[in-house]
Amino acid sequence: MMCLFAIRAGAALCSLLVLSFSYRGYALGLNYYDKTCPNVESIIATAMKNAVAKDKTVPAALLRMHFHDCFIRGCDGSVLLDSVGSNTAEKDGPPNVSLHAFYAIESAKKQVESSCPGIVSCADILALAARDVVVLSGGPTWDVPKGRLDGRTSQAAETKSLPAPTFNFSQLQQSFSQRGLSTEDLVALSGGHTLGFSHCSSFENRIHNFSSTNDVDPSMHPGLASSLKSICPINNRPRNAGSNMDPSPTTFDNTYYKLILQGKSLFSSDQALLISPKTKSLVSKFSSSQDAFYKAFVKSMIKMSSINGGQEIRKDCRVVN
Repeated sequence: MMCLFAIRAGAALCSLLVLSFSYRGYALGLNYYDKTCPNVESIIATAMKNAVAKDKTVPAALLRMHFHDCFIRGCDGSVLLDSVGSNTAEKDGPPNVSLHAFYAIESAKKQVESSCPGIVSCADILALAARDVVVLSGGPTWDVPKGRLDGRTSQAAETKSLPAPTFNFSQLQQSFSQRGLSTEDLVALSGGHTLGFSHCSSFENRIHNFSSTNDVDPSMHPGLASSLKSICPINNRPRNAGSNMDPSPTTFDNTYYKLILQGKSLFSSDQALLISPKTKSLVSKFSSSQDAFYKAFVKSMIKMSSINGGQEIRKDCRVVN
């Protein structure tokens, strides 16, 4: 029996020893491709290493892409499909127009297909890639359950159900619970915000016309608010203006939680984690212990990425068979 996950730069944590997961009627397994495509994980890992070497923004992009895929119809690779004819696909929905690095998944798929054609789903490739880029950013590693199928439906209209950066705590809690995810999962998965960059549109609600009595969200650190207002003025804002999610945007660490406690997080949805005593306690725990955050993140990532519901093994991640 093998350990479900291990933590980099820390003691191995082998408390979970379940080797398969099921959702919507079929099981995922850690050994799913052992006989049919034994080199799949090394192929994808190499592809991700090459992609990250060329572009340091790939980890944040692919982690976010996987999250957005799983929250719509389960982790079925539907976010990878192109818009066709009159159908506007998920990737072209308002919350997803800033998604990028699709080429990294397409490159990995091409290499996997050349080794074992018609065997590995795009959904599994994205799930494995998300794990690999976290590791490449200095974060934890884990064994990814495999066996997802690719979906044949992708609709931009459904992206409106993605949790938004402007959400309050009750909206966040409802969004996660609808996917079978707990409050603990909400806090742990929010830690993915330690990676990447945000455009002004995702946090401008906190720095301009916040309420009838405050122009700026009073829970935001004044120094951060001042800096963000200069980067994101109401008028004549530079195209693609924004801010890094934290001071180390390419390193997967627990800085995100420390910033929340200092009032220096970007999103309303980040600051909302201090509203509930339970979530505030978890934020404090993760800010003081990176190992505790890693352990919780891994557990929640496995849980989230095991939500599946596809129908086929796509030959090309951008189009249905």
